[in-house]
Amino acid sequence: MRNRIPFNKDKVKFLEKEKTADAKGVRLNKFLSNAGICARRKADEFIKAGKVTVDGKVITEMGYRVLANQQVKYAGKEVKSYQKKVYVLLNKPKNFITTTSDEKERKTVMDLVKGAALERLYPVGRLDRNTTGLILLTNDGDLAQKLSHPSKVVSKLYMVKLDKPVTLAHLEQIAAGVKLDDGMANADEISYADDHDKSIVGIQIHSGKNRVVRRMFETLGYTVEKLDRVMYAGLTKKDLPRGKWKHLNDREIGMLMR
Repeated sequence: MRNRIPFNKDKVKFLEKEKTADAKGVRLNKFLSNAGICARRKADEFIKAGKVTVDGKVITEMGYRVLANQQVKYAGKEVKSYQKKVYVLLNKPKNFITTTSDEKERKTVMDLVKGAALERLYPVGRLDRNTTGLILLTNDGDLAQKLSHPSKVVSKLYMVKLDKPVTLAHLEQIAAGVKLDDGMANADEISYADDHDKSIVGIQIHSGKNRVVRRMFETLGYTVEKLDRVMYAGLTKKDLPRGKWKHLNDREIGMLMR
């Protein structure tokens, strides 16, 4: 008697669901994200602003679904439904803005990654102008949204240089939680980074609050003189000098996906 392959009802249901989803199309913001135009949240802004057309018609409806045979344009240019996914890690220097463009014509991280890809990249999250260190750039909108979502625990490690020695009591307070104007924030881990200089501290966090490290120390009366992100989601600055970038390898991409 021949071996019989078990009938997998769950797989059949999944394939039927996929077929139904294809027939209904894909949400327009996801279409733009998959094409590497921007992250989904930014795509919603572009749609609301009337910058996206489908078959020549301006679409401002949130949740609009586009079919495979329809033509999508952003800012007058046709958007292809698929692009090769690219993942670039940059060690950002000071005085560069973490954005794709700047109305004041200041230098942006995009100036540093010219030539990294033919595809349009955009940064995941932000580092303020005076903060140095690791930032990820990609055209993978789904991954960008997952890494940026408040519910996602993405660990980041910073080296901080303060204007004066930090007391042990304040280290413990930051670990326990500091009240900011937008809620409580705390470090996952924090310790002195130099046995001889207690103004240098290592701090690991997963909070996505804006300028959270600077604000925690400022709340306790310190001024951050230098702030460097040395680890992001398990990725490190090893063999990546300041101002340089590299393509992630398969192992590093897999680590981000997990």
